Amino acid sequence: MKKTRSQAQERDLVDAVERGEFDSTLTQERLKTLQSIAANTVRKDKRINIRISNRDLRAVQARALEQGIPYQTLASSVIHKYVTGTLRDVSENWQRK
Repeated sequence: MKKTRSQAQERDLVDAVERGEFDSTLTQERLKTLQSIAANTVRKDKRINIRISNRDLRAVQARALEQGIPYQTLASSVIHKYVTGTLRDVSENWQRK
């Protein structure tokens, strides 16, 4: 399989980091800006109450336990992925086979 240009650039960057030859151009000001953006992106500042079946709640709690995260975090992640269009239906893969 042929590497794309971006894959080759990424490999070169990783190699440079591993050799200790990579010098970051990130300034402290830019770092603070990026940290602020990241903090505001993940800030959870609203509460909601929803009613779901006991069966669904137990399933969410079991999945969260498998992933080692709180079930509220998993539920929030699912909602975020849905609204951003990144939630994927894995059952589609089973139906196509």
